[in-house]
Amino acid sequence: MQKTNIWHKLHLHWQKVAACCFLLSICLLNEAQAQLTKTDNLPNYDKRWLHYGFSIGMHSSGYRLQYADDFNTSAFDSLHSVMPSYTFGFSLGLIANIRLAEFLDLRITPEVVFYENHLDYNYISAGQSIVEEQIVETTFVEFPVLFKYKSMRRGNTRMYLIGGIEPGIEATGKKKDQNEDDRLLVNGTNLSAQLGFGLDVYFPLFKFAPELRFSRGLLNMKNDKENAYGAPIKQLTTNTITLYLLFE
Repeated sequence: MQKTNIWHKLHLHWQKVAACCFLLSICLLNEAQAQLTKTDNLPNYDKRWLHYGFSIGMHSSGYRLQYADDFNTSAFDSLHSVMPSYTFGFSLGLIANIRLAEFLDLRITPEVVFYENHLDYNYISAGQSIVEEQIVETTFVEFPVLFKYKSMRRGNTRMYLIGGIEPGIEATGKKKDQNEDDRLLVNGTNLSAQLGFGLDVYFPLFKFAPELRFSRGLLNMKNDKENAYGAPIKQLTTNTITLYLLFE
């Protein structure tokens, strides 16, 4: 049995948190819209070759799994299925933006990301269905390297597309006395491909951007050490959808 913790509480209220962030974005965009008839804010901002900022992200993430080759054999008669579900998490990061051309930037955005992934193991025993939940909590330090392709600026707004790769390494060390037989084991490194879009909004003192980014894991996260929870799985990859609020 997994103990209750702060991530469960956050998961219960993620819809409210997401709604608050969305409303904040709308308020900021409305303020920018009201200024469109006025003088352009930060007119020389994009001419600088380097600028910095920070980001706050809220994501929904889950595993995409592939069953082991012998999953349909008698070795797993009692296990009906393993079902991953999407859960809420968040991230905090920094932004370093390098201007490569008029409409192209290189962005390095290191961030600390808090994940909580759920998998339900559905067993059938004596004609009864039993569900055993595995919760994999990880904290990753990730280093997205992204290219940002921008549209022409119109007033105080500019649309953009963004994409690149994101290597990551787990920052939380495993306890030496923690039993490795009673939990699903995952690797501490990952590499993801990312693609997204956003809207730059120029204010008098800073630039704000809501950004939606999609991430697909490229590496198998399943650990080579076998136990009852890892045996029915051949491959685990990550899927993540993140709403970023960027301040530069």
